Amino acid sequence: MANLSDPKVVWARRSMVQIVDCRETFEFSQGHIQGAVNVSLGELMAGGGEFEEGFPVVVVCKSGQRSELAALMLQTRGFEAYNLSGGLEAWSEGGLPLDSAEGKAGHVA
Repeated sequence: MANLSDPKVVWARRSMVQIVDCRETFEFSQGHIQGAVNVSLGELMAGGGEFEEGFPVVVVCKSGQRSELAALMLQTRGFEAYNLSGGLEAWSEGGLPLDSAEGKAGHVA
């Protein structure tokens, strides 16, 4: 199985995973992974978020701390969930693209 905690692996397999960005909406709008769904950590902790059965969930935040907690929460709910190591900071440092709410290149907020 591929390492779904590695940003480059997630980018290469993005059509085979569900990417959940657990940051707040204002952070997400500044820059996010193409195709990611924004479900804040608070929403996830309250049981929110709808996920497609049969697809692993990769959770991301700015640095990987919030998403680590979110991935653990999803695992306890029975999902195959992974924390993106280093978060969007590692994603960006790896030269991987980010989108913004305006459809332009995004940045980590």
